[in-house]
Amino acid sequence: QVQLVESGGGLVQAGGSLRLSCAASGLTFSAYAMGWFRQAPGKEREFVAIITRSAGGTGYAESVKGRFTISRDNAKNMVYLQMNSLKPEDTAVYYCAARRGSPVITAYDYAYWGQGTQVTVSS
Repeated sequence: QVQLVESGGGLVQAGGSLRLSCAASGLTFSAYAMGWFRQAPGKEREFVAIITRSAGGTGYAESVKGRFTISRDNAKNMVYLQMNSLKPEDTAVYYCAARRGSPVITAYDYAYWGQGTQVTVSS
């Protein structure tokens, strides 16, 4: 069965960096677009970043553009989110998600989700 497992979350000071990882299994990884989404308490799950199947294209929410970088390694079935210049408003549970074919920015279009990893940015 399909499984996505995030790791790398934690507590970091404002201005710091974290790298999130997502390990995928049970699917032909290269056939799936991948996305990162986040959800803060009392807020809707929101789009963070997307990447195409062969890493030929990426997209970012305006709030993270220039600070976050999504990447993938199809040989390792891994997707990453490098987060730099973190702000307290980045605090949320971060989820990776998989969608067969092309990426979109709407969470409901993704069929598979990880369990999430907590990112807390302190001031």
